[in-house]
Amino acid sequence: MNILAVLCVRNEGAFILDWLAHHLAVGVSHVLAFSNDCDDGTDMMLDRLAMMGHVTHLRNDGPYDRGGIQFTALKRADRSDPVAKADWLLPMDIDEFVNVHVGDHTIPALLRALPDATAIPLTWRNFGNAGVVRYTDVPVPQQFTRAAPVVMHWPWRSAMFKTLFANDGTYRNLGVHRPRNPVGGRIKQARWFDGEGRELPPEFHTSRIFSPFGRSNYALAQMNHYPLSAMESYLLKAARGRAVHSGQMLGLDYWVERNFNTDEDRSILALGPATTAIRAQFAADPVLAGLHIDAVTWRHARLEALMQEEPYRALMGRLLMAPPSVPLTPDMAAILIRHGLRAQVGKPC
Repeated sequence: MNILAVLCVRNEGAFILDWLAHHLAVGVSHVLAFSNDCDDGTDMMLDRLAMMGHVTHLRNDGPYDRGGIQFTALKRADRSDPVAKADWLLPMDIDEFVNVHVGDHTIPALLRALPDATAIPLTWRNFGNAGVVRYTDVPVPQQFTRAAPVVMHWPWRSAMFKTLFANDGTYRNLGVHRPRNPVGGRIKQARWFDGEGRELPPEFHTSRIFSPFGRSNYALAQMNHYPLSAMESYLLKAARGRAVHSGQMLGLDYWVERNFNTDEDRSILALGPATTAIRAQFAADPVLAGLHIDAVTWRHARLEALMQEEPYRALMGRLLMAPPSVPLTPDMAAILIRHGLRAQVGKPC
């Protein structure tokens, strides 16, 4: 079974190896990766991983279609050999991690649990920041274990999904959240099942990018979504802009709407041993190891540069004071003082 993930990244070299190790462990056969005008060596890491056989790397440095960076990449993916050869397809982002709860916690186990499915929406479970300030070189799923409740009624983005779907000719094109452009003669054979094993109505075959509210969608599988990560990492994400609308700087509204920390969810760590073994193989390659260190170093340097610019200094101050309430730790206070935000020190969080 050839399960292909399609990934679009820019300046994410510090996270590539952890993300790839997890998804190889979860059962992804291969990754089609698009790098987009990178400054941190992400493109060189993907070149090396391509030499090792784990990914197919295509540079997507522009110019871009009117739809932007991600849509341009997906259009190129539609015409690629890896997509043509795949049995199952799953477009993803670097802050998304497939988390399967059945069998051996792999995608093949999920497909065995839903043998009639031709598409499975993997609903986001948003993981919050939980007061983490500093970016550190530790795998994201290990650092961030506080998440939104299983049952959510709002906001609607809490129920968005990414779609794992059979490459059986029912859809002509990949999409960010779901396959697009269905073939009229085949769409009647589509069968969509959600993360609880419930068959979904026909409207999901041609539309919808979010699961029904007010119920669990995670019993069999979920998409762990880490849209915020550490506050320092969020500044870098804000500077890059939205994945789909790259010209829009992220602000406090994006942060607050996704920063849920009510529940603890460590279920993804069931794949920890397998992920760690693959990650160790990457670390043993001197080229990859060196490029990873360079990407981490670039990330720290880029953060220092951003903190010299008032819009990002101001955003950091807002993040430190934003809900949900967390104690004002010495680490937070040091950041406020260091970057001239002393007036906020001592205010209640």
